[in-house]
Amino acid sequence: MRAADLDRRLDLPPLFRGVTLREGADAFRHACAIAPDAGSGTLVLARGGLSFDCAVVLEPAMPLARARIALYVGMTALADALALAAPPEHPIGFVWPDLVRIDGARLGGVRLAWSPVVGELQAPSWLVLHAGLRLAEPPGIEPGHFPDRTSLEQQGFEDQDPVRLAERFARHLMAGLYTWQDEGLGPVAEQYLARLDEPKAARRGIDPSGDLVLIDADGAETRRALVQALAAPQWLDLLE
Repeated sequence: MRAADLDRRLDLPPLFRGVTLREGADAFRHACAIAPDAGSGTLVLARGGLSFDCAVVLEPAMPLARARIALYVGMTALADALALAAPPEHPIGFVWPDLVRIDGARLGGVRLAWSPVVGELQAPSWLVLHAGLRLAEPPGIEPGHFPDRTSLEQQGFEDQDPVRLAERFARHLMAGLYTWQDEGLGPVAEQYLARLDEPKAARRGIDPSGDLVLIDADGAETRRALVQALAAPQWLDLLE
């Protein structure tokens, strides 16, 4: 990336405020630290390096049990931001709940953190939505060296600039949050499930608490709890 790209100010949508960190900093940890005072719409981006590391502070006016739906909004926003620069032959898919894949290889994902609450029915004072993915491998690492993971560079993305990706992510995130606020869970779930590769089922849905509902061909229903799945993100090693 050119030095000018690193130095220019983030061009974010209204109500967003950019905070940039030096290479090697941790956007997620920084966003959690400043969240009580930073306010909703604060976007933290760690510049430089081989990974996209971006976190956004939100202030959901709803119980924590419903606020976790923000994960699905963030996943769709990240995929839509990537799709603008993705080669058409490499569709972007999800593994529930938090993993983004291309061609079956792990690329990145989204995770959540929130302020302490007394219970699931209390609204958290803040929530941090963290998006991360692999931009490129270090020099000397040949394609296929890590068969279970990939990067934007390996997938032939023409635009690997984390600054522009953060700007696109913010715009799609804002649109997704407005949709959620105005139209409810339905369109959020529909957009997320359209990219969901695994797990497969005859029918799939997301309930108001964020749990995944799977219905087989015989009509039998199983559920996967979102809160338990969030405890172990499937992609964090990609930022190392």
